[in-house]
Order: sequence, then structure tokens, then C-alpha cells
Amino acid sequence: MRFRFTPVDTTFYDLFAKSASILVDGARLFAEMLAADADRTASARLMKDAEHRADEATHEIIRRVNSTFVTPFDREDIYRLAAGLDDVMDYMEAAVDSIVLYELDQLPEGLEQQVEVLQRAAALTAEAMPRLRTMRDLEEYWIEVNRLENLGDQIHRQMLAKLFSGAYDALTVLKVKDVIELVELAVDAFEKVANTVEQIAVKES
Repeated sequence: MRFRFTPVDTTFYDLFAKSASILVDGARLFAEMLAADADRTASARLMKDAEHRADEATHEIIRRVNSTFVTPFDREDIYRLAAGLDDVMDYMEAAVDSIVLYELDQLPEGLEQQVEVLQRAAALTAEAMPRLRTMRDLEEYWIEVNRLENLGDQIHRQMLAKLFSGAYDALTVLKVKDVIELVELAVDAFEKVANTVEQIAVKES
């Protein structure tokens, strides 16, 4: 554990927890949008609001870094973690927005499972952020997120296989593939966040 003799601004831990909590909201909104009776346009608006809140949380972290003399861990790692959390939200919002813009009445089989992966990864990330204060009990977090990313890869491949089975017309294939890829990027972004946390923990141990 690294020793410091200058007081460290611990506000960062709260800011990361805030940012991660917005991802929980975003993943929940995505899941609610998939319900048969969901108002998808309204869900997209709520998701856009969540994405704006995520942007504001990211900007708040960056402003804090730029105005703080001593940070709890390396500045570059703070930037990477903040950007990684923001990327997850951006991809989820883009996927939801695309579903509405493309007017996709029938969503691909497997999307609900993929969104469940997002929800689980979001919950784990939100639970992990407060533990950055001590850098303890984090290993299970990045191991589980890695497992979820592998599961997400399997679901992604299965969705693509069904998409290219010949059951869809060419235009629908293009639209649905765009949504599938955005969701996959969101899952991958969660793993990148977990990898960043692992690298931070190794440096600070």
C-alpha cells in the first residue's frame, strides 16, 4: 500500500459511485423498454436524460481532477475510469435510441439475455466503486465481470447467427445488427472498466 503524507481528496470515490449508479438506472431503463407494453419513445427519452446525467458526472470528475493537487490514485487512471463508465452509458443510450429510430417492432431473440448481462454488470460495478477507498475485496468484481463479458460474447454470436439465418430481409438485418453491436460494445465497455479497476488495485497494493 502506497503511503502519502499529503491529505487526499476523497470526493472522487463518491463521484465514481454516483457515475456507476447512473449505469444501474440506464440498464434498468433498457430492460423496461423491452417489455411488450413498453412506451419505447418515452423510454428513449428517459435514457437520454440518464445519459446527460452520466455526462455531467464525468465532467464533474474531470473538473475535480484538474483542480485537485493530490488525487487518491494516478490521474491517468482516474481519467480512464471516468471515461470507461461514460462509454458504457453512451453505448446503452445509442442502442435504445436506435431501436426507436429504426422503428424495430420485433427485437432479436437473445436481446433480453444480453440486457440482463448489462444489468448484472452495472450492479457489480456500482457495488465495487465504494471499495476503491480501501482497494479491498475487488478481485471477485473483475473476475465476475470478465465472466459476464464471455457470456455476452456467446449471446452476441448466437444473435448474429439467427440474424443471418435468412429469416430477415436485408434492411432489417442492417438495422438489427446495429443494435446488437451497440449492446455488445456496452458489455465490452463494462469489462474495460473492470480491467481499469484491476490495474488501479495492482498499482495501489
